[in-house]
Amino acid sequence: MRTVDGRVAGRRGQATRQKLLDCLSEMLSSSPYRDVKVIDVARKAGTSPATFYQYFPDVEGAVLEIAEQMATEGGQLTALLEGRSWVGKAGWQTSQELVDGFLEFWRKNDAILRVVDLGAAEGDKRFYKIRMKILNSVNNSLTDSITELQSKGRVDKDVNPAAVAGSLVAMLAAVASHQKGFQTWGVKQAELKPNLALLVHLGVTGKKPTK
Repeated sequence: MRTVDGRVAGRRGQATRQKLLDCLSEMLSSSPYRDVKVIDVARKAGTSPATFYQYFPDVEGAVLEIAEQMATEGGQLTALLEGRSWVGKAGWQTSQELVDGFLEFWRKNDAILRVVDLGAAEGDKRFYKIRMKILNSVNNSLTDSITELQSKGRVDKDVNPAAVAGSLVAMLAAVASHQKGFQTWGVKQAELKPNLALLVHLGVTGKKPTK
């Protein structure tokens, strides 16, 4: 772990750096990204702006660090599909657990994901790559699942696995970032999950689930 000027950070330095990141994460959950200033992060962490600048070039640099850590954690989403069956009752369970895990990941990282989405939408390639790293952890596995079903004659040969997988992942991301909005439509969280899982199951298998 190095400082901005290339020096190796000691144990205390690493702890200070992590505390700054933790405080920034907390602030992002309650303040708009553009309103967060270095002096406020430093004050919350009980240190000085000069110390902040030892570890990060600016707030955006620190945000990217948090986002990279989150994207690495997002790789765990692949486990929701590894070795899982999409046939019969097992397929229904797979789709439910995928939806559950995806929505939970988004809820847990809601604040930083909003910043990542904003940066990606504005064309910042650094944020775009982070967003795609998270989505690819599910997209690639779903593509493989549909391709395998297709090779066994369980999915129509005219289906493009990558197109279907990409569409489903884009839908999951959109729904996940809009979870609170569903309540204004009179949809409870407990109702959202099974209906979203139904759409995922239909998309992957082309069939209604066996419950």
